[in-house]
Amino acid sequence: MMQAQEAVSRIKAPEGENQPSTEVDLFISTEKIMVLNTDLQEIMMDHSLRTISYIADIGDLIVIMARRRVMTDEKSGKVVVGQQAKMICHVFESEESQLVAQSIGQAFQVAYVEFLKANGIEDPNILREMDYQEVLNSQEIPGEELSMFASKEQQKEVIVPKQRAEILGVVIVESGWGSMLPTVVIANMSPTGAAARCGQLNIGDQIISLNGVSLVGLPLSNCQNYVKACKNQTVVKFTVVSCPPVVEVKIRRPDTKYQLGFSVQNGTICSLLRGGIAERGGVRVGHRIIEINGNSVVAVPHDRIVNLLATSIGEIHMKTMPTSMFRLLTGQELPIYI
Repeated sequence: MMQAQEAVSRIKAPEGENQPSTEVDLFISTEKIMVLNTDLQEIMMDHSLRTISYIADIGDLIVIMARRRVMTDEKSGKVVVGQQAKMICHVFESEESQLVAQSIGQAFQVAYVEFLKANGIEDPNILREMDYQEVLNSQEIPGEELSMFASKEQQKEVIVPKQRAEILGVVIVESGWGSMLPTVVIANMSPTGAAARCGQLNIGDQIISLNGVSLVGLPLSNCQNYVKACKNQTVVKFTVVSCPPVVEVKIRRPDTKYQLGFSVQNGTICSLLRGGIAERGGVRVGHRIIEINGNSVVAVPHDRIVNLLATSIGEIHMKTMPTSMFRLLTGQELPIYI
């Protein structure tokens, strides 16, 4: 704990000055911990789990220390002799710091048991405590959504005629990390815009391609640029998969001792354990939780949402949608059409 406190004191801004910070998305798996810049979607940190040497949560802060990659000689490929080991320290701030730290600990635990099994070691005392894999296997991976994207029959081509120099009149947002198909979703349409006038596009439609260019897996900014580039065209061709704007999630959790594997900030899912029960159930980073077990949580305080999730067992049903779409539909943001 002293190491964590020292790390925090070193990066703390002098009294009276603003603390520099960047909003990030944190992804945890049994192989690595990765951090993306929320705005730019650029990788800021990508550490193999085996290089993580220290984790601690202090109040709203999480401290992660990782060993730097060992430098090797370019010609021989051998480790440079006499190289001094160095550590990289990262400090994150989140109201869910304890849950994030627990999720990382769970990732280590699962990875350890997988390592033992791979080497023929099956200690019943360890495996009895680690029946998390059985819980994972009981989850239903959302097959309906997967079949929707796998079938060409589910995709439809929409031709949008428009005036030259006229914008399409849409707002697009990310489908959310953890989606079966990471692409962009139509979140809003101008009632008088070209996209709405064609009568074949709907809010919630996921865009597969635009004028033959695939948008699958591209950052939001790139997709927005492709949409903007259509301004001087008189015909635009969309390939979309029609999806409801609300995503239904089902998680099976037999006991509260099993971490759900995601954290929430003011109703928005902000981190997700890769390969955990929540991801298998359809939870997506960047989505706003609308309902939990049939009860609306739109106007429910943060602490109440966390308590509902922390104490729920059995089948947990949730409805979510991309946060940007939620804010547009509830009037918290004004649409900026492109």
